[in-house]
Amino acid sequence: MKYKHRLFLYFVLIFALFSAGILLFERLYEKKIKTEALQDKLDAYTEIANTAISSKDDLDSKDAARYVSALFPDNLRFTLINDNGDVLYDNVVSDFALLENHAKRPEILAASSGGTGSNIRISASNKTKYLYYAKHFAENNYYIRVALPYDIRLHHILQPGNLFLYFLIFVFLLVLFLINYVSSKFGKSIRQVLNLMQTPPNISEKGEHSPPLWATEDVFSSDELGEIAGKIIANYRQLNNSRQALAFEREKLLQHVHSSEEGICFFTAEAVVEFYNGLFIQYLNTIANEANGNAAIVLSDPAFEKVSNFLQTRNKTEHYFETQIGRHGKIFVVRVNMFDDNSFEIIINDITSQEKNRLLKQEMTGNITHELRTPVTVIKGFTEALLDGASDDPATLARFLGIILRQANLMDSIIHDLLYLSRLDDAAGRALDRRDTPALEIIENAVELCRARAAERGVLIKINAEPGLHASVHSGLLEQALVNLLDNAAKYGASPDGSESVVEVSAHCHGDTLAFEVRDYGPGIPEEHRIRLFERFYRVDKGRSRELGGTGLGLAIVKHIALIHGGSVDVVSEPGRGSVFTLTLPK
Repeated sequence: MKYKHRLFLYFVLIFALFSAGILLFERLYEKKIKTEALQDKLDAYTEIANTAISSKDDLDSKDAARYVSALFPDNLRFTLINDNGDVLYDNVVSDFALLENHAKRPEILAASSGGTGSNIRISASNKTKYLYYAKHFAENNYYIRVALPYDIRLHHILQPGNLFLYFLIFVFLLVLFLINYVSSKFGKSIRQVLNLMQTPPNISEKGEHSPPLWATEDVFSSDELGEIAGKIIANYRQLNNSRQALAFEREKLLQHVHSSEEGICFFTAEAVVEFYNGLFIQYLNTIANEANGNAAIVLSDPAFEKVSNFLQTRNKTEHYFETQIGRHGKIFVVRVNMFDDNSFEIIINDITSQEKNRLLKQEMTGNITHELRTPVTVIKGFTEALLDGASDDPATLARFLGIILRQANLMDSIIHDLLYLSRLDDAAGRALDRRDTPALEIIENAVELCRARAAERGVLIKINAEPGLHASVHSGLLEQALVNLLDNAAKYGASPDGSESVVEVSAHCHGDTLAFEVRDYGPGIPEEHRIRLFERFYRVDKGRSRELGGTGLGLAIVKHIALIHGGSVDVVSEPGRGSVFTLTLPK
């Protein structure tokens, strides 16, 4: 049923009930008025009868009543009843002396208390329906009762007229017309608002949603419903703006999630996958027992048992869980974040490099502590000895101070190399200041810095470089790498008997790479040490390294310089026949 029809029906039912009530009241009231008029007429008959009976002093009441009844119309029933309820006369019943006592008749009871009384009922004596009217004459000690047969004629007389009914029907039809007009107008406004809600929105080429093209404010009526429709349109536009802003923010969030360096997967409160990025599947396949493109296996795979246990057994106050999983030489941290609506996200992050860096820093801290402890202990010991006056001999004093100076220089070398490595670490993430530099120039500069120290150890440095070689490098860093290699070769490649030994430095081209080689002819490096040779603070012979003033950081610096140039450093060594260090760089 349409709203217009329901509204029309409601108004019709209300007005019909109202009209029926008015009509019922009017007919009852009119019947009452006619009944009272008839009762007034019957009251006149009782007065006439009382006057006639009272004037006949020479007759008893029965004879007087018989005389009076002859004066009334034939259809009028006349009854004389004494105060005790005994019937003294009745013009309808011949043997009225046998009638039962009338004291309990309704009209007599009403007359005894109010002076007059009326009632419509069927007579117990002749089974005829009458309109009774009784009046009590106390001065004469009797009741006079008159009655008219309640037949069709009397019923018609008492029946209300139909004029008001016809008028009411006319008014009812007129009101129906007006109700139909009003409900149609009101229903039209409702239908317009409904159509506004049901009509699909207008979608532009950019995908923007707006109200239907016909739905403008001037289409609607100027009443409250029109105002409501206008507010709906305004809210529609505001909602559309909010939807566009939300879609834009969602797109930014999705782009952020896709470009994130963490694997992220969102789940609903029912543990249904909502969204995930590619890195999540990549990490999931690395950790899970079987490769699978289904992100939901994170909730069932045995590798994620701790995650599943947390989701199944957590209480409402627990909103965060974190665990680490090691798989195939990698370390992953898995985090679960619970949201207020019981949805959640699982984040997988590869922390292998961070963990290695942490272990490396931990190891380096231990190495630094170990390396500095010895010179600090020596300096402290000899200083305390000097303060205690260990010797007044100038030669001994000079020897003690020489030892302290050497240990201080060793500490200074360690700190210098550590700072240099730190700068190299910082430079690793930045673009190098590269310049096209001749390889021979770099080698000659490095040899010039090492030549004097090498000569002190009886080492001759020879240069063997192909002419015309160039490379785009940071010349200062590359010179430092060659200085470290040459210095190591001069220290460890010198002949034990003090005879002259040779260190060769060369450069040659292999395709798109440029290789610098430093060769010595010393005792060589055992195979078990070569794999760790470029680690920080690693020494093959710790005692000899300290004796020669080594810090254990020189080769680590060479490796860093090679890496930030995009190259590498390798060593080939044969015990008793020397070693060859090769620094390979892209041209």
